[in-house]
Amino acid sequence: MCPAPPSQAEQFLQCKSLTGKIHSDSYTFSNGMAAVARMRPDGSFEGQPKGFPFEDFEFEDVMLPEDDDMGIPSEDDEVAEEELETETGFGSVIVADNLPGVLPDKYDKLTGLLNRIYGQVGTVREGGINMPVDQETETSKGFAFIEFHTPQEAAAARESTDGYKLDRNHTLAVNLFDEIDKYMRIPDNYESPEQKAYAAQEHLRAWLMDKRGRDQFAIRFGDETEVYWNDAARSQPEEVYKRSFWTESFVQWSGQGSYLATVHRQGVAVWGGNSWQRLTRFSHPGVRLIDFSPCEQYLITYSSMEPSNPREKAKVLLNVFDTKTGKKLRVFDNSVDEFAIGTAAGPGGALRWPVFKWAGGPKDSFFARLGRNAISIYEAPDMGLLEKKSLKLDAVQDFEWSPAEPILCAYQAEQSGGNLPARISLVRIPDRKELRQKNLFSVSDIRMYWHPQGDYLAIKVDRYTKTRKSTFTSFELFSVKERDIPMEVLELASKTEKVVDFAWEPRGSRFAVLYGDGPRPTLAIYDMKSTTSKGVNCTVLQPNKQANCLHWSPQGKFLVLGGLKALNGQLEFFNAEDGEVMNAAEHFMCTDIEWDPTGRYVATSVTVVHQMENGFNVWLFNGQLLYRMPRERFFQFSWRPRPPTLLEPAKEEEVVKNLKKYSQKYEQEDQALLAQTDVDLLAERQRMMDEWKAWVASKQEWVAQNNAGIAAILGDAVQEGEYTVNEVEVEETLGVTEEIIRAT
Repeated sequence: MCPAPPSQAEQFLQCKSLTGKIHSDSYTFSNGMAAVARMRPDGSFEGQPKGFPFEDFEFEDVMLPEDDDMGIPSEDDEVAEEELETETGFGSVIVADNLPGVLPDKYDKLTGLLNRIYGQVGTVREGGINMPVDQETETSKGFAFIEFHTPQEAAAARESTDGYKLDRNHTLAVNLFDEIDKYMRIPDNYESPEQKAYAAQEHLRAWLMDKRGRDQFAIRFGDETEVYWNDAARSQPEEVYKRSFWTESFVQWSGQGSYLATVHRQGVAVWGGNSWQRLTRFSHPGVRLIDFSPCEQYLITYSSMEPSNPREKAKVLLNVFDTKTGKKLRVFDNSVDEFAIGTAAGPGGALRWPVFKWAGGPKDSFFARLGRNAISIYEAPDMGLLEKKSLKLDAVQDFEWSPAEPILCAYQAEQSGGNLPARISLVRIPDRKELRQKNLFSVSDIRMYWHPQGDYLAIKVDRYTKTRKSTFTSFELFSVKERDIPMEVLELASKTEKVVDFAWEPRGSRFAVLYGDGPRPTLAIYDMKSTTSKGVNCTVLQPNKQANCLHWSPQGKFLVLGGLKALNGQLEFFNAEDGEVMNAAEHFMCTDIEWDPTGRYVATSVTVVHQMENGFNVWLFNGQLLYRMPRERFFQFSWRPRPPTLLEPAKEEEVVKNLKKYSQKYEQEDQALLAQTDVDLLAERQRMMDEWKAWVASKQEWVAQNNAGIAAILGDAVQEGEYTVNEVEVEETLGVTEEIIRAT
């Protein structure tokens, strides 16, 4: 990650570090900005703040561009700073209050008692109990500092001993040392916050009103972040907004495209509207990952911190914010071991993201995480544990929510050496009713795939053979929307072949499977709505595909088979309806494939994992290349998502059915809009040319005066015109003399 460069204001204030040339009447900055000012006899400039650039300057004296703080703190920055929590280094220390005051002869006895009490909770460091003593009376002051080996032990000690009765007259009041400063900063008298004036906000979904129905995308390369229209009719993108150093790591759209989040050292900022103004900020120092809820109501941020003591575990911090207000609603703070459970544990002790998974449905009502032998489900907006208890499931390893409704599918591993089989269960929330369950034997691994509209659920089951030396794969297919949730079992033709990829068709009933052991796997497409009375129907079976991933169009029917990594970017545009390849192409070294939300266009990109060929291509759904955009140090391409349609499914079907009837009318409208755009573009160019000519004409008088002044100084030499002096070195041999020197 490249460190953030200094802002322009910092460059302006740190004058010593600027590299430029000082002339008699101007100063040219290294970033290309020129400030023209008259130099005083003392070497300073007119309009220069007092003491600049070294001391006694005021922020108010610095002139900044309109609507840009350029790194200068503002009033709302000060409010955000109050919420920051810094690491003090005393996270392992507690303060035990309400102790009896004792004289020196009983000091050791009291510290020994405290050591026995807190030694049952955690490990107290040697010499880690300190009771301050009044120097005049030689009596202890009634409180003690107690240091543990880890912050987790300190938190547990506070939890278990706060309110503990030492005797009839002394009840312990225990706090973490880090909390004392926070409590001391609370004012004695409450002051209600000043009510801010209402500021009108731009429409966050104005981009959907584009007359030509275009989509937007964001790219990130080098230090630049840019947003474009996908102008397919012109086979080129149209710039919407760009900004240098907009983010320090990555950008991310919200689930329905209303917000664009940028990630910084201090936290996350959210932007939107036609002017891309900053809407909200979320304070989370060191944030690494973020996740929006499906309906954009909430934002979860994640960070981790390596321990200073090798015996301690890494610390994980997750915050839940309200997206609109920026208010922090819930904090989850614990060691990485408390979150790295089952499939949530990634390689090398890392966590798999997202840690919390959101339930589907029209509202962001529930989110959950995996626990030990349980799934903890939290209810929004209170963010409390649902019914104040977790969903108990022994040996639970993974779960996934339905994208359409609050139904979760949970996987429980085999127990008691295989005597208790693995189990798949569908549970409805919030009533926790089990809708369907299936026992599975000899299970090696399980993966769950929900249909994008929640109509179906596929369970990929890897089972051991009888010898347990190898595995084979089958699929358990559930029709979730049908009565009693019927299930079908699908086994591959050859048990020795491995599944490369699996994907459901959006807005359809088909799914595609790539399977095979060699570099050219087989593509199979099945339909859940079988024409036979039983079983799923295989509609496409084509071997020898140069592919290792599947990408369905968001509207179904079409899919892209991608050969990434070792296959060097082989692309196959496939029509699942006809079972035919529409086009085969190549994007050399391609690393990513992404459909636009309308299913009309596909973007393929090569990121910085390769040193060469960085940039992206945009294709039509049938494989026709529209345009290329090479960019050095290319990091990210992301289409802007669209919110779900407001039309009922029946109305959508009617529109699709009658599309040919209206297509001619729509094409005429598109051509008229395109022609009008051309007219507007030419008019804008003419306006800019007229402005340039007017500016040139306004400078003619100055040019004439300047030429007259030069003529007065140089005289007849002006007639020679402009010339260039070249210095040429010429070597000429004037003579050669030969002398014979005799050796003595």
